[in-house]
Amino acid sequence: MHRLLIRNIRSLVSCDDQDRVYENVNVYCEDGLIRSIGPDAPEADEVLDATGMLCYPGLVNTHHHLYQVFSRNLPQVQNMELFDWLTTLYEIWKGLNEDTIRLSSSVGMGELMKNGCTTVFDHHYVFPKNAGDLIGAQAQAAEALGIRMHFSRGSMDLSKKDGGLPPDSVVQSVDEIMRDSAELIGKYHDTSFQSMRRIALAPCSPFSVSADLLRESAVLAREYGVRLHTHLCETKDEENYTLEKVGLRPLAYMETLGWTGPDVWYAHGIHFNGEELKLLAETKTGVCHCPISNMKLSSGIARIPEMLEMGIPVGLGVDGSASNDGSNLLEELRVSYLLHRLNSSEKAPSGYDLLKVATMGSARLLGREKEIGSLEAGKCADLFLLKADRLELVGACCDPKSVLGTVGVKGPVDYTIVNGRVTVREGRLAGVDEERLVREAEQEVRRYLGQ
Repeated sequence: MHRLLIRNIRSLVSCDDQDRVYENVNVYCEDGLIRSIGPDAPEADEVLDATGMLCYPGLVNTHHHLYQVFSRNLPQVQNMELFDWLTTLYEIWKGLNEDTIRLSSSVGMGELMKNGCTTVFDHHYVFPKNAGDLIGAQAQAAEALGIRMHFSRGSMDLSKKDGGLPPDSVVQSVDEIMRDSAELIGKYHDTSFQSMRRIALAPCSPFSVSADLLRESAVLAREYGVRLHTHLCETKDEENYTLEKVGLRPLAYMETLGWTGPDVWYAHGIHFNGEELKLLAETKTGVCHCPISNMKLSSGIARIPEMLEMGIPVGLGVDGSASNDGSNLLEELRVSYLLHRLNSSEKAPSGYDLLKVATMGSARLLGREKEIGSLEAGKCADLFLLKADRLELVGACCDPKSVLGTVGVKGPVDYTIVNGRVTVREGRLAGVDEERLVREAEQEVRRYLGQ
């Protein structure tokens, strides 16, 4: 049994159903689960002094492309929109291998953890021929860092010759994808309470996969009890594509293929109309909001205030580092707050509303709201701690519930804890040699980009 006691927390924001904030409390954990929040201070194997600190549930990232960490801030794509951006970058991404995936995943997940993220879903859909075991490389990185990981078996089967965007070398047949999907589910999908590994099926997008692949993915996912994810309604180009190819708007097309329901969530969801929002609400189909990526690629502004008002499940994600240039969910939270204040004024969600989107909202998209997303006895000990007396927060902590959205955090958090284990200690990764990781990653970047 591993026992952790966190003492003297100044303010603990639980994000539970009652929106409780605890003052001057201890958190006691056993074997990765929270056992008590309050004045009790049982004996423990490890004791953290959290005097003067704010405590929050670990953030849950519900859309990322970790492989893109090594292709961020490239000058040739900085002013492109999605379709041209993708077509250009596929020529780089077709060179992925196990080392690129292991190191880019380590860097991206490390940055996420240093900024309070404890669970990450990665949408990996680029599988070049003879590239090796890419999901296995991600698993190795996640285990070393100690992060809670949701993998995906993404896929593409439409190359340029078929009317899609990617080159031939990164697409596969439907049969090959289905065989590998079933194998990976058996290997990585742990349904136990508190599990550190799960997997979803995640064909890339309506303009890079066939109807057969989407339909068969939905059937296989429900046969095995895993969730479904893809990009949808990100751009007007996508809308025009499905209207031209199948005569339907993107969501209507996906609905015909079995892609609505509480086990489905979409990335972006910018261009849904009013009727489509009603369908999402009725079917409890979720949306991952990626505001920074949406802004960088000039894709538009998702109707998040309306979605939240209608009860549509909404989570937060950073998207790929090539369309975000970072892996920081705290930054995403604050940008989301500011963006919707600008666009929706008094109808915008509050800073605390968006914290709950990034915690309980995201946990719901992954089907894990009973395990993660809030700080309560019996739930996983996934949390982060932040010193309130840092210069950037002077005078800002009278409302600890909203401060992450309204003021934001400059620099890494002080501690991140996943499953009751310290993974970030005093702002540094605890499970890996950070300096060595940087050296190895920079070397791989140069090889990968041919620099």
